[in-house]
Amino acid sequence: MKAGKKLSLQFLASLLCLMAIFLASCGGGGSPGTSSPAASDDKQVLRFPVVGDINSFDPGTVQDTDSNFPIQAVFTGLVTLDKDLKVKPQLAAELPSVSSDGMTYTFKLRSGLKFSNGDPLTSKDVVYSINRAVSKGLNSPVSYYLSLLKDFDKVNAGKIPTLIGDSLLTPDDNTVVIKISKPAAYFLETLSYPTSYVVNQKIVEKYKGGSSPWTDHIQEGAGAGPFKVQTYNHSTGITLVRNDNYYGPKPKLKTLDVVFYKNEDGMYKAYQAKQLDFTYVPTANVGDVTGKPDYSATDVLTIRYLSLNYLAKPFDNIKIRQAFALAINKDLIVKTAMNNAFTATNHVIPSGMPGYDPTLTGPEGTTTQGDPAKAKQLLAEGMKEEGITTLPSLTLTYYPREQSFKDAMSQIVSMWQTNLGVKVNVNTVARARLLDLENATQNNASLPMWQAGWNADYPDPQDWLTTFFDQGSDYNQFNYGQNHSTAAAEQVQVQQELRKADVTQDQTERMKLYNDAEQKVINDVAWIPLWQEKVHSLTSQKVHNLKLNSQQLIPPDDWSNIYMSA
Repeated sequence: MKAGKKLSLQFLASLLCLMAIFLASCGGGGSPGTSSPAASDDKQVLRFPVVGDINSFDPGTVQDTDSNFPIQAVFTGLVTLDKDLKVKPQLAAELPSVSSDGMTYTFKLRSGLKFSNGDPLTSKDVVYSINRAVSKGLNSPVSYYLSLLKDFDKVNAGKIPTLIGDSLLTPDDNTVVIKISKPAAYFLETLSYPTSYVVNQKIVEKYKGGSSPWTDHIQEGAGAGPFKVQTYNHSTGITLVRNDNYYGPKPKLKTLDVVFYKNEDGMYKAYQAKQLDFTYVPTANVGDVTGKPDYSATDVLTIRYLSLNYLAKPFDNIKIRQAFALAINKDLIVKTAMNNAFTATNHVIPSGMPGYDPTLTGPEGTTTQGDPAKAKQLLAEGMKEEGITTLPSLTLTYYPREQSFKDAMSQIVSMWQTNLGVKVNVNTVARARLLDLENATQNNASLPMWQAGWNADYPDPQDWLTTFFDQGSDYNQFNYGQNHSTAAAEQVQVQQELRKADVTQDQTERMKLYNDAEQKVINDVAWIPLWQEKVHSLTSQKVHNLKLNSQQLIPPDDWSNIYMSA
């Protein structure tokens, strides 16, 4: 998921390991093993911030962490990830039965399911929602998460009208059968992403083609999660209230106020003014709060990186790409601009994910300190190969989430100037604008260079490698393997290696294939990874049992444990 992403992004986090990597932002509550009496029901109000207005309230199109937070509270799907990022049944009564060839999944739904307005929720609603998410009409940027569905490519391109009756079947109101195109060890994990979450067809169809989108009418009963929408103001935030029709354990909170802020600095100041019960801490302020009783910090599965478009001059030359990567001292950037709040990295797959390779290096075997001398040499060699003596005008585009991001980008540009003698301009844009620019780059050179981020969506390396670097993938916005560089043919072979890894059943062999592909991707500078993030947060000591997982989310049933003390 685009971090904060797209918080890609930027934002958002995602996400992922069989280890318990979660954001332990649990405040108050006394020492372990103790509890405090709950406040009265009218005081069970949690004020939680996101960067907003959110980009989407539609689970079929959500790409970022901030939008995903309210979506996860209001909507739900067949399965979800728990706090330890393990798949568990949600609308499904249990994990599905799987055919011997690994290509047919049969889910039995819980009995008596309802949307928040009391409408019955059946298997037909599940397949309607999944089919809608992959249809050409929705044109969802995240339909790719369901690309394993049999005939996905046909319905996504509009060649067939629907998958219902094809790969999405409903033998009865309580049974969902899903057929996929190839065996895949990670299929259930993909269903934990909101693309497959269930929406109320009656609400969606009622407002189709209307003057306002259906997401402005979610309060009429569009979801089936632990909360329902009471009000949605695009300027100030979303008021969620307990959904008494929720099939699982009910939230102890009466109200969840999702409050919109322009940035983390605004959240942090509001928390200090006691206007919020939780806040993310801006990087510049981490040193001010470390050690305080309401402070928490945990590694999350988010990588920030730079993208260079293979179709844009001069980045179709591998040596020039490598020069730009090796000219950056990531350790220094993290220490100074990022206040030591994060960890410098050369990786695509973050530490804590299955498939993380501790032996991976940067291009030319470099460390996170880079190699300015080698960078200068590679630039000269690349320019000679291109027959040029000067580089074209270059601009780095990014979304400035906070001052530290601006400082980091300024340092990177300065390093390019100092170590390569290359002047690079910067262009700061709003998050939504950067997402639009990114989405328009596939197979064209419209955006040469930009800063982005990714937060794992499910616990498998496929979410980091095939999702980004496969031929035609929606997120292959830098055109890896679909370019005219000298490495293009080898990149196509890497894409084939990734597809092989996706279907390999032996997990040890799968990870070896992913590790090999990742090193090749890094050598070709498909990404310039910068740092892996930690989430630094403050939680009011009145709040008990609030724990975000590494997606910066709260599993739906966990809301039943969160409460405000008197």
